Amino acid sequence: MQPIESVAVIGLGYVGLPTAATFARSGLNVLGIDISEHVVNTINDGRIHISERDLDILVHDMVAAGRLKASTAPQPADAFVIAVPTPVNADNTPNMKLVDSACMSIAPVLKRGDIVIIESTSTVGTTERAARLLAEARPDLSFPDTSPESADILMAYCPERVLPGATLHELVANARVLGGLDTASSDRALELYRFFVKGEMIVAPARAAEMSKLTENAFRDVNIAFANELSMVCEELDIDVWAVIRSANLHPRVNILQPGAGVGGHCIPVDPWFIINQAPETARLMRTARETNHAKTKLVMDRITAAAKGPTSPIALLGLAYKPDIDDLRESPSLEILDGLLEAGFTNIMVVEPNIDRLPDVYQDKAVRLVELAEAMRESEVSATLVNHTAFKQTRELIASCRHVIDPVGLLR
Repeated sequence: MQPIESVAVIGLGYVGLPTAATFARSGLNVLGIDISEHVVNTINDGRIHISERDLDILVHDMVAAGRLKASTAPQPADAFVIAVPTPVNADNTPNMKLVDSACMSIAPVLKRGDIVIIESTSTVGTTERAARLLAEARPDLSFPDTSPESADILMAYCPERVLPGATLHELVANARVLGGLDTASSDRALELYRFFVKGEMIVAPARAAEMSKLTENAFRDVNIAFANELSMVCEELDIDVWAVIRSANLHPRVNILQPGAGVGGHCIPVDPWFIINQAPETARLMRTARETNHAKTKLVMDRITAAAKGPTSPIALLGLAYKPDIDDLRESPSLEILDGLLEAGFTNIMVVEPNIDRLPDVYQDKAVRLVELAEAMRESEVSATLVNHTAFKQTRELIASCRHVIDPVGLLR
């Protein structure tokens, strides 16, 4: 088999773009594919459309070197990496339409010897389904599900495992799971990721690799749910949850996480539903964890509305991102709280989010404005610390000066 010289990455978001740039830095020729012309034009100009530490420098350098380009249409390559979003529907069922569309988009340019790798978080069995979809689109080619060890096109699942804000480091340093549909696919995936991965690489069956990604985030969700439930119990019993956690964590085998305003991000609030939907009668603990974390967000919103004198009361929400010190708003509990306040008729809402320059377009004509912290503290009657941003930690005294502070993240503790 010919050595891998070119890679196409489908989806240029928070995972796809860093992955594409990292492959390019390793010496491969990389084409990034995205349906957004704005994203494609931005990258081809040597710039980025997301916020990620040092990514702007890397993308600029790789584009300037001619090793990274972007396009709205796939072209032939030796390897195809699918890194598109996988949300859930309104009823919490998995939505795999973007993965399916990505497969269909690359089908016309596949050639014998290529490998297709799915990085998108997926339901168990997605890699097999992708092979069937591609086989229907390209009956002239064989795939590992029907021609194991002798397929024209190899297929594997290799879930991303990165921390926003440290993605470029974690892409290289973290362990990776390579789940081929057959041994030949796993071996080829290993060859591809060896270009830059320094962490341990483990080979597993595709279905096990798919489940491992879901398990990582379900584990986190369950542990966060314990902390959030504990915070609600302590509030009911008038106990300082932060003191309880500090004391309990002195035990050498106890490590309770920190409670917050809920759970956000593109993974943890979403991925457990993939398991729950495939084993609804068995995954009872995971379902309860999802419901608990959502209940904590509603509780915080209820506390804000109860503290306000009325719908015209000026309210300040401190933090809109789903975690500290990033600009990523995906599935943020802060957004859910903001939406709830707007739906309840509040007309004077201020948002302080030091990591963004403007509110999402959906809020442009609504009763909310992005302001600096000093203005929010000067004008608000009620403020809520929703994210533990470093910028907020450095201004605790100013935040504490607000007339009524609701502090679900323990910023003032």
